[in-house]
Amino acid sequence: MLLEQYKEKHLLFNTNFLERSSQEGMDGYRGELVLVEGEVADVKGHAKPPLEVLRGAALLADEKIKLLLGAIDKLDSFATLLDKYKADFSPEMKALIYVVNLERSVVVEADGIGFILIPLLQGVPWNEVIDELGLEKSDFKGQSAADKILTLYDELKAYTPKYPQIGLDELYGLATDEVREGWGAV
Repeated sequence: MLLEQYKEKHLLFNTNFLERSSQEGMDGYRGELVLVEGEVADVKGHAKPPLEVLRGAALLADEKIKLLLGAIDKLDSFATLLDKYKADFSPEMKALIYVVNLERSVVVEADGIGFILIPLLQGVPWNEVIDELGLEKSDFKGQSAADKILTLYDELKAYTPKYPQIGLDELYGLATDEVREGWGAV
């Protein structure tokens, strides 16, 4: 399965879980998806942490990615995401990406797939998409972690965003100077 291959290639980082869903051949993942790998740290081949990730990622995949959810800090990282993973996108993939430095919410088509892009300075993509779709905790009650992603995928298939559709050429003009708000020790 595709996500197991990602695991072997060290493309999954800070994994919360990677497990099989109740749908035959479908795996769910939550954690971070590596966009740019870290350099080799020593002679044994250990790698430094990734330079760039899709934060708070939730993926659903069989041999192809069916659902892609997460957050990027820079709009430029969207091109990196497309370049690295587009060969693994299913034609019916649903994708919602939160972007820190995006001026406004839009829908953009890339390689025949619609991507919903929404500005987000702080927050957790999983919680944000649940709000976006109008779901409640009871919609996930009693489900395994992977089946919760499956439920989200089913909801996204029926979801029609209210945001304008623009071309990829227009998208990068919507970048702002915003940076992700960090929290921690003062």
